[in-house]
Amino acid sequence: MSDIAILKEMIKETAIVPLENRHNKMQVTLTEAPPANYSITINGMPDDDNVIVIKADAFNSPKTVFKGKFGECKRADFVIVADAENKKIILCIEMKGGKGGSETEIIQQLQGAQCFVAYCREIGQSFWKQRNFLSDYMYRFVSIREISISKQKTRTERSTSNHDRPDRMLKISSPNYLNFNHLIAGR
Repeated sequence: MSDIAILKEMIKETAIVPLENRHNKMQVTLTEAPPANYSITINGMPDDDNVIVIKADAFNSPKTVFKGKFGECKRADFVIVADAENKKIILCIEMKGGKGGSETEIIQQLQGAQCFVAYCREIGQSFWKQRNFLSDYMYRFVSIREISISKQKTRTERSTSNHDRPDRMLKISSPNYLNFNHLIAGR
């Protein structure tokens, strides 16, 4: 059983964002519910058997256990796990409608999503008895801002970085069009 298939067995459907087939190409629309009330669409997604899109902030905050003093209770909005073109990728995405959110807060949210994936990895290894579950995936971290502002040419603020750590995230502003391969590309 593939890691994606195990995740689809593990994660509740209410926390999974379905792919859409548009003109024989897969895409996903990531939506933040009201009061935020904005969305972005990512085109060029892998086929359904090779990807899962998880609404990571559907996972209840662990603030009943942790104090949250260092941001350890935060999570990014979405996690996409994909086997795409000989790349195994875990893409953590934080979305902001305007310019809101400090860089420190966004880094904490992306770190929280990485911790959520680590928790899923442990569940797969312990309960599904898959010793190498999610162990050979590369991380990519993306911050998307100014989503609700009228669309213009998508601006990538930092594209030379490998964006393989939360503090080196790919920063995108005013997205008009997003492509999955652009989001996962590294150096």
